[in-house]
Amino acid sequence: MPRGSIADRAAPVPLACIIPPSLLPLPNMTTKIHEVQRTDERLLSSDIFEVNREKRTKQDLGTVEEPARAIPVYRECEVLVVGGGPSGTAAAVAAARTGANVILLERYNHLGGLSTGGLVIWIDRMSDWEGRLVIRGFGEEILDRLPQHAIAGPPNSQWGSRDPAQAAHWAQRTAAYHGIVTWSPTIDPERLKFASQEIVLEENVHLVFHSWAAIPIVTDGAVRGVIFENKAGRHAIRAKIVIDATGDGDIFARAGAAFEADIEQGDIHHCMNTAWLFSGVDMNRWIEFRAGQPFQFADFMKRGREQVGLFERPFVAWRNDVAVFMGPRQSGFSALDIDDQSEVEIRSHRLMERHLYFYRAHAPGFEQAFLMLSAPQLGVRHSRRLAGVTRMTRAQWPDGVPLDDEVGVTPCLSPKFPNVSIPYGALVPAQLNGLLACGRHIACDPNTHGFMREIPQCWVTGQAAGVGAALAVQSGVEPRAVNMSALQATLGGQGVYLRAHASKTVKDER
Repeated sequence: MPRGSIADRAAPVPLACIIPPSLLPLPNMTTKIHEVQRTDERLLSSDIFEVNREKRTKQDLGTVEEPARAIPVYRECEVLVVGGGPSGTAAAVAAARTGANVILLERYNHLGGLSTGGLVIWIDRMSDWEGRLVIRGFGEEILDRLPQHAIAGPPNSQWGSRDPAQAAHWAQRTAAYHGIVTWSPTIDPERLKFASQEIVLEENVHLVFHSWAAIPIVTDGAVRGVIFENKAGRHAIRAKIVIDATGDGDIFARAGAAFEADIEQGDIHHCMNTAWLFSGVDMNRWIEFRAGQPFQFADFMKRGREQVGLFERPFVAWRNDVAVFMGPRQSGFSALDIDDQSEVEIRSHRLMERHLYFYRAHAPGFEQAFLMLSAPQLGVRHSRRLAGVTRMTRAQWPDGVPLDDEVGVTPCLSPKFPNVSIPYGALVPAQLNGLLACGRHIACDPNTHGFMREIPQCWVTGQAAGVGAALAVQSGVEPRAVNMSALQATLGGQGVYLRAHASKTVKDER
């Protein structure tokens, strides 16, 4: 029998003998498992854990009065980017390269957001179903800066391949779907943090860490800066244009812009979790087991759900001795409720420990596993979406027509559909001036949000917002009035894939 099979291992140890009582499930809570199957509208098959909890009643404790006070101005700039995740980093660099004086405000001690601090180290598809690299510009450049040992994925000669052997190999390594090999690499998050920091500083962006933007400064219906807090207290930044790259629309929502919050129940896009890494593993052995012993793997997953409860399978990382767990994905929590956020963190860390015990006891390749890192950032996929000038919708998927205000292109979820045009209007609030939004909270419907929230798409919309903001400053107009030909020409000059610039040659080597 093949090495590491379930049958040739010792009998399973009862859970009570494996997992300390302190790691048993939280009280007063039941969980229903809903498995999401891969369809034309969903790329991954994954479990959604629908959590039923006792409803909390929040006591009305009244209010306190905050005395009016003068707030010192920390700095002034032309473009202020709030949030240093994938979209915010791209926006800051793009705005600076277009000639703007830029400040980037970030609440953590690093850039990259969920792609680094959130341990979403699997970068979703950057090539389309024909193998063309369509997520280009900043996203291509930042990955090219990573050392060879910090990025793993198929060579570009295989992008778009439908060869069954190649597709089967890369399907186990998050780089082939629907039988087609794609460029969707896994990366070292620390290397991406450093590359993101350095590219920002090279463009003379003023980078401010450990600072939380609290309140937008709104004058005559336009956002002209923010009030932020850090260890030094409360300060203000004045700006001509503000880019909301918070991921949750904190700035545009607090400035009064309209937004949407409905979800697609059958998609993981509304779930939350804290990701983690195990090291000391042999992922090649794990893949041999998962791919080569399907019945034993199904039994393993069944027992994991029975004994651990909210149970997740690992993904490959950028190296063979590291596994990443981007779940279990928990539904029923709000990313805008601090008690819900705290509960997800507690549950996720307990689940991390429970997974370690179970995997060490039962999973081939995990016998020597140890806890390497839990994500410093909570894995939020959705909270608010902008009500924009235009909106990306499911109805647009089949036509593949380049929009007049196209600022980027994204692969769709299935080879059944052509590439999808990303409109500038989805970054522009319907009414509010002085602001652009980029990243996972752009204007779109819940189905389209399922892929527009991903890291590569955030790079694309961030770069578009940065160029749009800088051109608005140069022209002395609001972002909604930016000249579209100038915007598209500048984006093309920065390497962004647009239909008018589709002839640009893809690099031959990775």
